[in-house]
Amino acid sequence: MSPESSVGAPPAAKPPEYQKKDFVSNQTVRWCPGCGDYAILDSVQKTFAGLGIPREKFVIVSGIGCSSRFPYYMNTYGFHTIHGRAPAVATGLKLTRPDLSVWVVTGDGDALSIGGNHILHAMRRNVDLKVLLFNNKIYGLTKGQFSPTSEVGKKTKTSPFGSVDRPLHPISVALAAEATFVARTADVYGVHLRDVLVRAAAHRGSAFIEILQNCLIFNDGAFDSVTNREIRDDHRVELVHGKPLRFGRAKDRGIRLNGLTPEVVRVGPDGVPEEALLVHDEHARNPGYAYTLSQMEEPDFPVPVGVFREHRTTTYEEAVHDQIRRAREGGKSPDLAALLREGDTWEVPPKP
Repeated sequence: MSPESSVGAPPAAKPPEYQKKDFVSNQTVRWCPGCGDYAILDSVQKTFAGLGIPREKFVIVSGIGCSSRFPYYMNTYGFHTIHGRAPAVATGLKLTRPDLSVWVVTGDGDALSIGGNHILHAMRRNVDLKVLLFNNKIYGLTKGQFSPTSEVGKKTKTSPFGSVDRPLHPISVALAAEATFVARTADVYGVHLRDVLVRAAAHRGSAFIEILQNCLIFNDGAFDSVTNREIRDDHRVELVHGKPLRFGRAKDRGIRLNGLTPEVVRVGPDGVPEEALLVHDEHARNPGYAYTLSQMEEPDFPVPVGVFREHRTTTYEEAVHDQIRRAREGGKSPDLAALLREGDTWEVPPKP
């Protein structure tokens, strides 16, 4: 735009300036003391304050579970829906109001058990939702039953001899549904968690973030190996686009591909050169690469954290509203009754 063309133009709207306190509601937070949900709440409130989005444009949608109390504690609009159905409600809202920033807060039980069907379809449609899945590998609200992410052999009130169920990998589920932004972080990561939230907010499309979250009452220490400062560098590998996958306190180990199979190798004079390592590509069109990473788990591999995949394509609401526009331009009647009577319709005569 030339300087002349900008004369008389209205000034650009100044983004709102918020602080964390602007997103703190007047409700008493009712989670167990020490719960990882507190740290996540703090990070979300701080992140929202810095996004430059008007507060009235945010909506938090939740289902059932400890995590699903989230809308009460955020000074935004919100819906506390029913078990597993938050993605369906959020899809309807986003489709009706594409201008809103819609966030789904759910847990491993709410999203992957009764809500498994809904989360899959929200992801495959590429609805512009930001899904925060709190994974503590347990049913916390209902007092400690094994969940879809609990490990084989997990002893709980509903599996006193150990669970025989094979666990779901939340990241693998999202990637299989071809979610266009997929990431993993943890409740205690602080800066890392907020960085992932900022990137998810900026992404146009289905964003899925698994947040490893500690339930100190029913599953304390489930993620100690990747959250404990003393040992975590040896048990996690950070995914950074364009960087080789190296890990360990001394960065002396890495991941390379042996055919299509990842393997852990030593890096350095007594091992392989850095050039032999797998270089992370979060923008790969095919989600198969990211899916391979999502299957890496202890004890054979370090746990990957960071952004697995980011791919830009048409969102569901963009496609739907474009279809509506084209239908209107084609002269279709907005009369619903007339539309229903078009084509192969018939009338049922009343009973004599």
